[in-house]
Amino acid sequence: MEYYTQLEKLIIPEYGRNIQMMIEYIVNLPDREKRNRMAHALVNIMAQLHPEMREVGDVKRKLWDHLYIMSDFKLDVDSPFPAPSPQTLLDKPQQLSYPYKDIKFRHYGKNLELLIEKAILMEDGPAKNAFIKVIANHMKKSYLTWNRDSVSDEVIGQHLNFLSEGKLTLSEDIRLNNTLDILARAKKKKFIEKTKETSNSRSHRNWPRKK
Repeated sequence: MEYYTQLEKLIIPEYGRNIQMMIEYIVNLPDREKRNRMAHALVNIMAQLHPEMREVGDVKRKLWDHLYIMSDFKLDVDSPFPAPSPQTLLDKPQQLSYPYKDIKFRHYGKNLELLIEKAILMEDGPAKNAFIKVIANHMKKSYLTWNRDSVSDEVIGQHLNFLSEGKLTLSEDIRLNNTLDILARAKKKKFIEKTKETSNSRSHRNWPRKK
């Protein structure tokens, strides 16, 4: 019997063990011409395994980079692209800046402020009122997500008025989603996600393999 726990760890698990084994085979081929042929064929197979990568710009280069990485940079072939340096795996990605200082309420986020700006520019009427209600419900959901406390529609209306600099008002006759319903949906969503994680974990347990 052979167990997955006894096998060497995959460098890029998304391609699977068979691809990893094929790469190791190609690396050890003494004939350079044969290595070249098989490396190009393997890149095409890798592309077929992940068709979604076709939407990624410069996909061929990315596949070749993965090929070199999975060979532990030992692959010696005539690639259409220069081989990446092992240092690329050690380099940390550049940290993205986030405009914290410009956000008035962090639990609502910057995107909500952009929605408010869009609502301000709309003409008065049913469409604008419906959009304001959608924004207010999203604010209430975001508030409860981060604060886990009850919040009244009046408070949400005050925040909306503040964020819009007095240009948007939540009508008194508008009733937002019930707090208990929002919390219940959030709890149900969290339970479903946890169940999926548990299910995926069970499906990836280490089962014995036949030689």
